[in-house]
Amino acid sequence: MSEKPAVVLVHGFWGGAAHWSKVIVELHRRGFTDLHAVENPLTSLADDAERTRKMVRQVDGPVLLAGHSYGGAVITEAGDLPNVAGLVYIAAFAPDAGESPGQISQELPPAAFENIAPDSDGYLWLKQDTFHESFCQDLDADEALVMAVTQKAPLGSTFGDNVTSPAWKKKPVWYQVSAQDRMIHPDNERRMAQRMNPRKIVELDAGHASLASQPGPVADLIETAADELGS
Repeated sequence: MSEKPAVVLVHGFWGGAAHWSKVIVELHRRGFTDLHAVENPLTSLADDAERTRKMVRQVDGPVLLAGHSYGGAVITEAGDLPNVAGLVYIAAFAPDAGESPGQISQELPPAAFENIAPDSDGYLWLKQDTFHESFCQDLDADEALVMAVTQKAPLGSTFGDNVTSPAWKKKPVWYQVSAQDRMIHPDNERRMAQRMNPRKIVELDAGHASLASQPGPVADLIETAADELGS
């Protein structure tokens, strides 16, 4: 097998690059030495896609892009760069052209949709007192508390930003479904995964934050993608 590709990890709403911390440690242990985690502003899909593209352009060689949650919309929009070799979706949005995460969520609302609250500045927050049950019910209370307090709120308008040209129509794709997801309806995840015709779909008995609750299986899927790209 050839050398492992660089991996660029893209976070979603209500968190930052550190949401990938356990996956980063797991991938590094497995010999992935070229790891990057984007810190996106969550101000618009265009802004987040451009921030991700800037990081990808700094990498010399092939890149495997992995996106969690809204990060899936970001890699869908930003994954058209020539050195992006593949896309891995972790309990993530994978919109088609003209679709937005908000539209997809409204078509099949997730269990915790009502726990999202706007503030007076236009940012959307996940209510702290329901963060654990909504976002990461399979983590312990202390870890959920830290996630709730350090959450990174997106501008509400970002939810309605449409994807223009989906990279998954041109790049190899892998997808992880979280069967107990309360932030994206699991059936929405299954539908988005199936229409992309991925190389592999993995379904985990996990909440939305599978990258934190099940970093081993998430790293397995990223490693599988890297191996298939390198073979």
